[in-house]
Amino acid sequence: MNETVTIWHNPACGTSRNTLAMIRASGVEPVVVEYLRTPPTRSELERAIADAGLTVREAIRSKQGIFDELGLGAPDRSDAELLDAMLAHPILINRPFVFTARGARLCRPSERVLEILPAPLPGAFVKEDGDVVDPAAGAR
Repeated sequence: MNETVTIWHNPACGTSRNTLAMIRASGVEPVVVEYLRTPPTRSELERAIADAGLTVREAIRSKQGIFDELGLGAPDRSDAELLDAMLAHPILINRPFVFTARGARLCRPSERVLEILPAPLPGAFVKEDGDVVDPAAGAR
């Protein structure tokens, strides 16, 4: 199997770490892009959001203090303004995004990655918090 899997990863994020570990548990070594160090371009970000079937508002991380400081929750903020903020402050990009030939997903929760992996997990996976992901059952 030579299918490329790419993850926009934040090593400080438990969901991102769990997603990366599930990818690796499936037998794939992904391309890991630490998007806080190497942010996407505007076109890459727009494409990721569209390919994942999200709105810009669904792809922005509202739990960051800068989100409130910039007033990004206001309903009159345009997609262009939200994208500008995400590009200026990559911490506002929700994570992790994963890309495969089978599609793109914002993997929140982390087991959403199972929808697009080229190979299934060989068995149950235990997340950092102790939750068990059983791919055979399709749920935790």
